[in-house]
Amino acid sequence: MASTFDYRPTRAVISLSAIKENVRNLRKQLSNNTDMIAVVKADGYGHGAMQSAQAAIEAGAIMAAVATPDEALELRTKGFSHPILVMGPSPITFLSEASKQNIAVTVTGVQWARDAVEELKDFKGILTVHVKIDTGMGRIGIRSEQELKELLKILEGTSAIKIEGTFTHFATADEKDSKRTHKQFEAFTQLVACFPQRPKLVHAANSAAALRFPEFALDAVRFGIGMYGISPSDVVKAEQPFRLKRALRLETEIAYVKQVNAIEPISYGGTYEAQPGEWIATLPIGYADGLKRGLRNQEVLVRGQRVPIVGTICMDQCMIRLPEHVSEGEPVVILGKQGTEEITMEEWATRLGTIPYEIAVTIARRVQRQYFGD
Repeated sequence: MASTFDYRPTRAVISLSAIKENVRNLRKQLSNNTDMIAVVKADGYGHGAMQSAQAAIEAGAIMAAVATPDEALELRTKGFSHPILVMGPSPITFLSEASKQNIAVTVTGVQWARDAVEELKDFKGILTVHVKIDTGMGRIGIRSEQELKELLKILEGTSAIKIEGTFTHFATADEKDSKRTHKQFEAFTQLVACFPQRPKLVHAANSAAALRFPEFALDAVRFGIGMYGISPSDVVKAEQPFRLKRALRLETEIAYVKQVNAIEPISYGGTYEAQPGEWIATLPIGYADGLKRGLRNQEVLVRGQRVPIVGTICMDQCMIRLPEHVSEGEPVVILGKQGTEEITMEEWATRLGTIPYEIAVTIARRVQRQYFGD
């Protein structure tokens, strides 16, 4: 029976070696007292959660972090045996299963703590938690010393809940002005001091802060977008202590080629009119794969040269204009390097008015992931 990679040439090729290299390089910047949490939410930012988590662990991370209970359970189902933290809200009904699966969950607020204690009043196991402190992100978490003391008093009423960590999230660590980030860190430090016993893992730094502010490393840093070789912003890229190595290349091949003999409209709406003599090729990739319709006129790489996407991008296919005849089956790079040219997620993000994070996580699951490296 043929491999799934034998049939569709559109695939994301992911270097596990690049992920490991990024983890190791950041580890070199950290003290021996600071651990690393590998963030693999949203299917490892589109790179594959299980493969990315395992690569990060092998390179020195101590645990994986995800956004939802389902993401954590998927890792467990696939055989990931190391600690996992769910950073987003978890429903109370998940808590007993989280304990059984050695999955730590986030305490989002006082009411959540009350509900958790009630849910686990007859529970014989131990649920590991990290207390979220909101110092300015405005999403979830404790916002004052009074709230924190109330929460801790509630949790004292049960032996079923163990506080392993506490954390916050910086809202502007990737921006040039660092005043707000420093203010958040100060607020976090003040609230951490309210714990009768300092939790084992106190963590604040995301990728941007880990790369820019080593003084904020604390007990652990959370390495997310940077782990995959993508800088959180141009500001971070200019200041980061080492060069991140990109882990993902999106590629396909030419499926069909024709030379136009007369003016001919291309794709839906006829928004592009090919001129006589132009070579038009069809690629088996479209917006259902993550090549968004707004990327019309975006370039791809053929034989190391940039060539434009022409006409409206379809759900499953798109068309490009070639400078000359190229045979069907010719490799095409949609994202990544070919020869001396490179097309980056940042380039797409600029064209679409978004951030590279969104590009990474919207490469569809039907695009096969192919892994290589250690």
